[in-house]
Amino acid sequence: MSDYILQMMGITKSFPGVKALQDVTLAVARGEVHAVCGENGAGKSTLMKVLSGVYPHGTYDGEILLDSEPVSFRDIKDSERSGIVIIHQELALSPYLSVAENIFLGNERAARGFINWNETNVRAAELLRRVGLDLNPVTPAGDIGVGKQQLVEIAKALSKDVKLLILDEPTAALNDEDSQHLLGLVRGLREDGITCIIISHKLNEIRAIADSVTILRDGQTIETLSLQEDSVTEERIIKGMVGRELTNRYPDRTPDIGEEVLRVEDWTVHHPREHARTVIHNAHLTVRAGEIVGIAGLMGAGRTELAMSIFGRSYGSNISGKLYKNGREITARTVQEAIRHGIAYATEDRKRYGLNLIEDIKRNISASALTKLATRGWVDGGRETVVAQDYKSSMNIKAPSVAAVTGKLSGGNQQKVVLSKWMFADPDVLILDEPTRGIDVGAKYEIYTIINKLAAQGKAVVVISSELPELLGICDRIYTLAQGRITAEVPIAEATPERLMQYMTQEKE
Repeated sequence: MSDYILQMMGITKSFPGVKALQDVTLAVARGEVHAVCGENGAGKSTLMKVLSGVYPHGTYDGEILLDSEPVSFRDIKDSERSGIVIIHQELALSPYLSVAENIFLGNERAARGFINWNETNVRAAELLRRVGLDLNPVTPAGDIGVGKQQLVEIAKALSKDVKLLILDEPTAALNDEDSQHLLGLVRGLREDGITCIIISHKLNEIRAIADSVTILRDGQTIETLSLQEDSVTEERIIKGMVGRELTNRYPDRTPDIGEEVLRVEDWTVHHPREHARTVIHNAHLTVRAGEIVGIAGLMGAGRTELAMSIFGRSYGSNISGKLYKNGREITARTVQEAIRHGIAYATEDRKRYGLNLIEDIKRNISASALTKLATRGWVDGGRETVVAQDYKSSMNIKAPSVAAVTGKLSGGNQQKVVLSKWMFADPDVLILDEPTRGIDVGAKYEIYTIINKLAAQGKAVVVISSELPELLGICDRIYTLAQGRITAEVPIAEATPERLMQYMTQEKE
């Protein structure tokens, strides 16, 4: 038997107007963790969908060998029967079903048409213990955090006698602690003889966990590197991904900071359903024209809740406190009022809240400011197209045209559409929540450049990020948030990861 559990040879896959994969090769050794890297749109997820049967045999050219035998999968069930299981970046759990029901959904423990609930829950508990979760299997999946949901997905994969596990951006939405736990689990699976393919933009994690890495660029295989060799650095991987040296991950910037634009005073927010529970406690913050202000905090600290409550009270209940814009108190009780006052919020969940994925690029860009294109109540389609084409060009959105469906774009290009939408609205204050989540290092640099341009135009920019190096690389000041309280305001010249983490883990007084 070959040392390779998987060989993909000459894989070519096309969509209308674009060739996603062109003669791609991939060879994965038995029992290894094999990383697949590349910029957004390089073809990583498409290749894994070909492998797992999401794109069935006949819709692509090339050959797949599993255990040295040719395979041709008709659908995802077909690939699972061969021991290939994929966990997509967008988790597929039903929030209303129990953890046990989710684990065995489509793979029920049943006899004579009846589900054996005792066996289902007992077996689910065993799988949960295997992935390190101390969790009651009858708990609704919607009641647990994203990190635990990711582990439930792995437990679900293990219930299917997996021998090749594909993880697509498994730590993209996780904090550092949950990420380390998941990577430790992957190491354990390798020791159990399960081969893993991991797609990730976090190069430090790839170097820590993977045995080898295949780099894709523009739908083609560039090279496969052994990470057992000390000479393979993050910079070496980046060069393969972007086709050039990227010596500085953050663009140079000389701040030109003006007067205060937004001030938040005594801002208190309660939970939208549990009204007695305080989520944000007496928050104070300011941001000035031309300034980039960061908000750092662990998952659950209240970063997104704070931002959404400021943006037209789109989160929370019993909100108290004051907002000042250019020194004058304002009220922004709805999203429409916030936009009228020049406040914009780019959500961390662009797929769910930031974009209409079934609409085209043009409609998404114009959505936040249709009145700018309207005459007598009718949107001028010609002007709308011109505006969208201008942003497509200036933001380097990679798509055949502005008529391309937004849901078909890569994550980095979707994020550029989100930013284009709010740039078209021309706000004075732009709150960016995890603006580079799930985006490769090359696209991140482009996003940072756009943020710098916004600041240079005199916009007041607030960046929320779970990546401390990102905040340290682009911000002028950083607020830390812990348990719903702002614990410190740190000038960038005094900010270090250790100091920020100290404030981010500060206990309630």
